Amino acid sequence: MPERIKTEAVVAVEQQGSRLDQVAAELFPDYSRSRLQTWIRNGCLLVEGEQRRPRDKVDAGANLTLEAELEDEVSWQGEAIALDIVHVDDDLIVLNKAAGLVVHPAAGHSEGTLVNALLHLYPELSTLPRAGIVHRLDRETSGLMVVARSLRAHTTLVEQLQARTVKREYAAVCIGAMTGGGTIDEPIGRHPRARKKMAVVPLGGKTAITHYKVEERFANHTFIAVRLETGRTHQIRVHMAHHHHPLVGDPQYGGRPRIPKGADPVLIDTLRAFKRQALHARRLGLLHPADGERCEWEVALPEDMLALLDCLRAYDSAN
Repeated sequence: MPERIKTEAVVAVEQQGSRLDQVAAELFPDYSRSRLQTWIRNGCLLVEGEQRRPRDKVDAGANLTLEAELEDEVSWQGEAIALDIVHVDDDLIVLNKAAGLVVHPAAGHSEGTLVNALLHLYPELSTLPRAGIVHRLDRETSGLMVVARSLRAHTTLVEQLQARTVKREYAAVCIGAMTGGGTIDEPIGRHPRARKKMAVVPLGGKTAITHYKVEERFANHTFIAVRLETGRTHQIRVHMAHHHHPLVGDPQYGGRPRIPKGADPVLIDTLRAFKRQALHARRLGLLHPADGERCEWEVALPEDMLALLDCLRAYDSAN
């Protein structure tokens, strides 16, 4: 049965004259503003016992009462899909997503997604916006993701992501021998011609900042650590391709596999067989929603990237 909510709060002096939905979002931070607006319209959230509109102004000292049922926000079904859970508590689920796993159900992917798997393990996620998903990884990107397990955590994590205080570090293998690390500060938006792709868009793009450093340099490739300051769609893939160092295995932004001149059969086969972007989210850090303590997690590189690096090292050693 849906959870029954019954709570109240008083409008503060500094909130005098503000919109009801804005004040409600501040006084009841566990619930999304859109959900609070619905409750206001339905008469579940009252001001001094009277129904108001979301845009109505409220006075300091007014009593807000909320009585509502916390109904499901999503209608997707749970599925028994294996997940690598790294950490779980009352507020958070941290997992190591496998490459090839789509995060959200969508057209063409209504089943077999990460959300379906999470709903099977944690049915209570159905009451959260987007089933607790606050950020995502591309289908073929592996590594750490955090999922909110409570409304408090959902609100807090969204705020941390917007404030850019969530630490996200990736490992990637790029094409070409890079001379050193740096920062790419180039706005990203929808590609002007290929609408399924993103691109560096000088006019109208959203701010996108990527920091990277060289971890290991090979004759024709570079293993890098990447830290995101912002979280735009395909950000690392777009930025590295824009700087002429696309990720190994990324057909969308890197084109066909690039085989170095003089490559031996093992290297050729390895590069051609690597069918996804060589990108892995290996470190994640955030403030825990319950107590504000800093938490960090790290996972090892997946087998396919380890094998790719071993092959590159072997090739360089032999040449």
